[in-house]
Amino acid sequence: MAITRTLVAAAVAVGAASLPAAAAPAFRGGVSPLPAVVKQRMTPSVWRPGCPVPLNRLRRVVVTHHDFRGRTRRGIVVVNVDVAARVLRAFRLMYEAGVPIRRMRPIEAYGGDDFRSIEADNTSAFNCRAATGSSRWSQHAYGRAIDVNPIENPYVSGGSTSHRASVPFLDRTRVRPGMAVEGGPMVAAFDAVGLQWGGRWNGIKDYQHFSVGG
Repeated sequence: MAITRTLVAAAVAVGAASLPAAAAPAFRGGVSPLPAVVKQRMTPSVWRPGCPVPLNRLRRVVVTHHDFRGRTRRGIVVVNVDVAARVLRAFRLMYEAGVPIRRMRPIEAYGGDDFRSIEADNTSAFNCRAATGSSRWSQHAYGRAIDVNPIENPYVSGGSTSHRASVPFLDRTRVRPGMAVEGGPMVAAFDAVGLQWGGRWNGIKDYQHFSVGG
């Protein structure tokens, strides 16, 4: 309860809440193995032989979330079984704090294309791909990273972003709904479950990114 009260207070302080928590339906969420049909949809655009985690180690986390109009929606992310419970708790805390999320669709809806998913402002997790600008596996390829509201929370290198809609959000001093900011409820929720924020990286900033081990 203390964490929830802190998150709600933080949401009000930074203007991140779109719906008073007391007015919203109760949070609903759960964790389940991937159904066979989902495994088929993920292969080969999102998962393929040689990926660093097998499909049987992945879980669907299904949650209710607020959208940017204050409505309650259903969202799904796919993550590693070893972080699934923590991810569920983080989304519960964000929901209770009124944090809006544009949409949450597994990335096979975008053919595994990270750029397309970001352009749709889609919150996603597992994707068997290399880290941006690198040949090594991303934490997303292990199912241990989540990108939340990627338009409002851009990947910033050299002071710029690859997504036009994110340009207004390069100014992190003007806090708007859905933004991840220090002291805000989104960052606090992931801090509470031990996932690290890319907005604290030196040099390059990845404001959308929360993961195990950076």
